[in-house]
Amino acid sequence: MEYVIGIDLGTSSVKALLVNREGKVCGEASESYPLITPKSGYSEQEPEQWVEKSLSALRKLVTDSGIEAGAVKGISFSGQMHGLVLLDEQHKVLRNAILWNDTRTTKQCRQIEEKLGEQLLSVTRNPALEGFTLPKILWVQQHEPELFAKASVFLLPKDYLRYRLTGELGMDYSDAAGTLLLDVAGRRWSPEVLEAFGLDESFCPKLVASTECVGTLLPEMAEQSGLTTDVKVFGGGADNACGATGAGILGPGETLCSIGTSGVILSYEENASADYAGKVHFFNHAEPDAFYAMGVTLAAGSSLSWFRDTFASGISFDELLAGAATVPAGADGLLFTPYLSGERTPHADSAIRGSFIGMDLRHKKEHFTRAVIEGITFSLRESIEILRSAGKQIDTIVSIGGGARSELWLQMQADIFNAEVVRLESEQGPAMGAAMLAAAGLNWFSSLKECAGQFIGKAASYQPSGEQVKLYNDLYPLYKDVYTSTQSLNRKLGPFRS
Repeated sequence: MEYVIGIDLGTSSVKALLVNREGKVCGEASESYPLITPKSGYSEQEPEQWVEKSLSALRKLVTDSGIEAGAVKGISFSGQMHGLVLLDEQHKVLRNAILWNDTRTTKQCRQIEEKLGEQLLSVTRNPALEGFTLPKILWVQQHEPELFAKASVFLLPKDYLRYRLTGELGMDYSDAAGTLLLDVAGRRWSPEVLEAFGLDESFCPKLVASTECVGTLLPEMAEQSGLTTDVKVFGGGADNACGATGAGILGPGETLCSIGTSGVILSYEENASADYAGKVHFFNHAEPDAFYAMGVTLAAGSSLSWFRDTFASGISFDELLAGAATVPAGADGLLFTPYLSGERTPHADSAIRGSFIGMDLRHKKEHFTRAVIEGITFSLRESIEILRSAGKQIDTIVSIGGGARSELWLQMQADIFNAEVVRLESEQGPAMGAAMLAAAGLNWFSSLKECAGQFIGKAASYQPSGEQVKLYNDLYPLYKDVYTSTQSLNRKLGPFRS
């Protein structure tokens, strides 16, 4: 039997997934690493930790599965997006990586908007947000000029890991699209953006396709991982592109709802002609010559985790959701907005904060739980509405993550989204997408679509209920009003937050 390995380099841990030619998961291993937060709003990691922990996960995977090392034919990657890794001329790391959830770059975002104007959206297809890579580059350039003068090239997290494993520099299109330096439609580094900020194209790594073979394991990396130097290594993709691939979002009309710490609505786009005016992200897909539009709720699953940890400590999520199922839709007039970390789509507002609206003496813990999951789902609907208002038809949505582990929540998604919601047989997320990129790169399949037919199965579907759809349609405008009504109040409360 032959195998591929998908490596998902996340924010808190790395996961390695072993998959055979039939798409069966034959093993998995993970290792965690710390977050470095030297100041409020700062979020960094030591890149060498990614390498050390990935090698450890690979060794564990090979040992625990009991396979022959030579049976692994390919490796590919999924990675946390946007994180800045700076290398000097000897390709040594110059500083800790600045991660996607670092918020120190608001000033640099405004500078980018001022300098590029309308060109920013027309070329990069995305607004300037603190999470993206270019603002981080400008921050280092302005605050650490002596260090920046030594920088010869930048990489994103999974690209640094791939470089250390193979000795080859490169970045795939789906991850490059999140840098604000890529001409997304033209699939090239933008000369206009580079020139505007005095950056040479040599500062950017070579662009590669997600299924492109970029090399093989270096001898020392093969030895440390328990694999062989014959293993082919492929470009890989951004975590959301790989998550979409691993869920089979590989054709027109296919849409994904992913509820993890954050929440994502992601829809496949055939070409770059779709224009959402920057209201949602627009990135290159891991699927060749394809794209995806994506809206983000910053505190999706984390809103439910916060509620449980704060008000229902010691109660499992299953118990919490079972209680919510006893409460009618609409939580007896209680609304929640999940703005605990600010919001991304559709507001891009770092100052807004969450609210419970409509509390009265009848409301119990079960009502609050239901209101929280309804509020998270209403927030995700806002991204769906942006896509629909641009003429996109969304009738079926594949649901993954924590929101797909509850029958109550799956039916709620169907009713609030007014669409069929599908649950997968075996959900492995971005790691499975990375494994599929390796399988397609090895030509086990003629396309990622064919690979998905073998690797991905649908377990159940949930249809919208007419009565519930009407109730949620009536509540939805009230949910949206909460943002408008509390925006000014939250800005005034800002100075009182420690």
